Amino acid sequence: MKAFVHRGQVTKVVFGRGTRGSVHDEVALLGCERMVVLSTPGQARQAAETGDLLGAATAGYFAEAAMHTPVEVTEKAVAYARSVRADGVLTVGGGSTIGLGKAITARTGLPQLALPTTYAGSEATPILGETEGARKTTRRLPEVLPRTVVYDVDLTLTLPPAAAAVSGVNALAHAVEALYAQDHDPIANLMAGEAVDALIRSLPAVIRRPDDPEARAGALYGAWLAGSCLGSVGMALHHKVCHVLGGTFNLPHAETHTVVLPHVLAFNSAAAPDAVERVGRALPGSEGGTAAALYDFVGELGAPRALRDLGMPEAGIEQAADLIVQNTYWNPRPVDRSSARALLTRAWAGERPAA
Repeated sequence: MKAFVHRGQVTKVVFGRGTRGSVHDEVALLGCERMVVLSTPGQARQAAETGDLLGAATAGYFAEAAMHTPVEVTEKAVAYARSVRADGVLTVGGGSTIGLGKAITARTGLPQLALPTTYAGSEATPILGETEGARKTTRRLPEVLPRTVVYDVDLTLTLPPAAAAVSGVNALAHAVEALYAQDHDPIANLMAGEAVDALIRSLPAVIRRPDDPEARAGALYGAWLAGSCLGSVGMALHHKVCHVLGGTFNLPHAETHTVVLPHVLAFNSAAAPDAVERVGRALPGSEGGTAAALYDFVGELGAPRALRDLGMPEAGIEQAADLIVQNTYWNPRPVDRSSARALLTRAWAGERPAA
């Protein structure tokens, strides 16, 4: 018998096509009457359409959500929410927008209803990551978990294939790390395995047929499961590396996860053979090594495979290696500066993962 502790989620999930039409009723069930609708500048139109569905329950719009949740943006959003006497936040978008909603909730206690438009998975976690200056910090706060998440497959149909690819591999990273997490449990393992299968099966179809609702539904389903894993168990080296790179060099979030994941999987392979075997089951061509097969899979999606292509300077490798080993962070295989530097060097150059 293996002893374990499972942390269950308390979020209500509404999944399907056309489910955005239920947001007015879901807001009423939260007991809210004045929702501030959040988005990035690029998704202001979708936010406005959602606000139209809310009608009189829309208190206003804040369309300045930004990558890595900068504290200065959050402070501005909190001031705006208070100025319109909002009693809740409705987030329309991906990790940047949902992260802003969490940051507002952490400071005000306002409940959040999320309408994800990407595969980021932030809506399924109580994790709040914020950036101040050039430093990104993360906290696990149960109170910031969205009360309700409305997954509308139709909202993802306009997500460009290139963005869908990196967003989907970002979700895949949550599931992969859940399989070897220090506190993994049977439920998390089942969700993670199902998420890996769904994402690896669906993402190529999304790239080939962007308007295929079945492919989009499969990817969104996998992303929900992967995000739920991220919310219920701890993560390891992969997320540490990506938080360092994102916060220090302002690299794009999903793209960074996409580049780094095969290299971390290769590094952890010997220490987490069961997890690697489970991922390999879903990947075609994994006989040559699961990490290499994942690297090839990313390439087939047309996604980036080199940190230098994301704007990371080569000189930043040394700084990032220092930061990765600066604070204790559990991982199935111990990490020292030399191994962190080697991993970063290969990821920066876009080389195949080390065996």
